[in-house]
Amino acid sequence: MEGRVIAAHGRQYVVELADGSRLPCFPRGKKSDVACGDRVDIKQTSDDQGVIEAIQPRSSLLYRSNEIRQKLIAANVDQLVIVVATEPAFSDELIARALIAAESEEITPLIVLNKCDLADKLPAARQRLAVLSSLGYRVLELSALEHAEDLRPHLANQTSVLVGQSGMGKSTLVNALIPEARAATREISQALDSGKHTTTHATLYHLDADSHLIDSPGLQEFGLGHLERQEIEQAFPEFRPYLGQCRFRDCHHNREPDCALIAAVDAEKIDKTRFATYHRIVGTQRAI
Repeated sequence: MEGRVIAAHGRQYVVELADGSRLPCFPRGKKSDVACGDRVDIKQTSDDQGVIEAIQPRSSLLYRSNEIRQKLIAANVDQLVIVVATEPAFSDELIARALIAAESEEITPLIVLNKCDLADKLPAARQRLAVLSSLGYRVLELSALEHAEDLRPHLANQTSVLVGQSGMGKSTLVNALIPEARAATREISQALDSGKHTTTHATLYHLDADSHLIDSPGLQEFGLGHLERQEIEQAFPEFRPYLGQCRFRDCHHNREPDCALIAAVDAEKIDKTRFATYHRIVGTQRAI
């Protein structure tokens, strides 16, 4: 049988079959490379359990990694929705890392600034995101408590995954868009016998027949250990006009003479904060 993974928790998965029924499944072997959103071939081993025999080819795979292991987030997604908020404070570097991960898998990013009803906090948050808006990244402002529906048109006819730090309001957003999400989460938890709630594992919800939303656990870090420095460079769109113009072919854009990127920063054509973020990322990508 074929199905789609709609919940992933450790080595336990819930697979939705063609008829809409759901079956708890386990992978074969000790290592699992299954992600929420994967389309899989399964074999039913009992009335209430199955085994995943194979993962079908993916259109994309969003994951984070360090030098020890990788953490799968979602597969076969078209759009990455990065949720930040006016409070608590969000991490500019985490946003940058998520954008790089999306770029590496050709996933379209959308930044959602939540809790915009906190008027006194809005200007500062908006200013911090202004550099990303100027680079062409889409930024949608809303309040999950009042205007969650503003996001729905941006989710139409694609599979999107929500990522963000804990406390940004992802679960509030999901519950506002999909009221039955709480019930679905309870059902999945019972199937997995885990007693866990929505933020502890990735879960896929159907907005309609052609629109799907994956909620993922809150992130505090986003390791990019699987990417080379050159791939990270390319993921900064403002760097691209200058790449290949440095005196040295393998320029690290640090202290080398005649570095085109450093010259662009000095000329205020590249934001110096973003340039500093780039250096922090390439300096720690094997350690986070």
